[in-house]
Amino acid sequence: MSELLWYQYLFIGLLFIWSGFVRSGLGFGGAVLSLPFLLMIDNQPLVFLPIIAVHLLVFSFLTVWQNNRKILNDTAANNEGSIDWRYLRFALSIIIIPKMIGIFGLITLPANIMSGVIFGIVALYSITYILDKPFKSTSRTLDILFLMLGGYISGTSLIGAPLIVAVLATHVAKEKLRDTLFVLWFILVGIKIVAFVYAGVDLQLIHHLWLLPCAALGHIIGLRAHDYLLQSQPTRFFRILGSLLLTVSLFGLYQGLSG
Repeated sequence: MSELLWYQYLFIGLLFIWSGFVRSGLGFGGAVLSLPFLLMIDNQPLVFLPIIAVHLLVFSFLTVWQNNRKILNDTAANNEGSIDWRYLRFALSIIIIPKMIGIFGLITLPANIMSGVIFGIVALYSITYILDKPFKSTSRTLDILFLMLGGYISGTSLIGAPLIVAVLATHVAKEKLRDTLFVLWFILVGIKIVAFVYAGVDLQLIHHLWLLPCAALGHIIGLRAHDYLLQSQPTRFFRILGSLLLTVSLFGLYQGLSG
């Protein structure tokens, strides 16, 4: 991480609180809803992506473990757990190869090109939020296409969640969706971290000393908000967020092109 001013470090800490909240509250979006803002502070994708990846690994494991322990200890529950293993295996079989191709692209592409790709993808996502027209899969062919594209984008930048969620939300029960996604993220991110280590990418371990507690605070808040978010349809919230993301992404693209 470059030498930054004190208020830039403050903003980074706040963004990781936000990232933790979104991740545990919704089950996805911790990267896509924070990475564009992080890149506006310090335009180095390979600095922030390893940090986000480690956070995903830690908090996805903790959430699924705690939730399943609670379910399995509940004598009134059907003891099926909170993960749809059948559909998870199918999704992984489609995602894994595009994921590996995306990781190779991330490691080999220059930082400015990778940032442009990230801003472009987020701009597209933000338009779907503004129009309240999220990606939806309506056929087996679209399922496979979205999973392949989501896997590739996840490999390049960890922001393939909206496409992958569009498929899993159609086929996985709502009460099992978050934890099924978390297991999927855990596996995909684990592969990515191994690739980072193999390629000699700095995992920024020193910055986990202060950013992991920030993400943990957001994670705790998100866990408490999860049940409310399950019952609500926060359309207005996503439209405002989409407008903000689109503004940031367009500005980031402009900076990249003019630089």
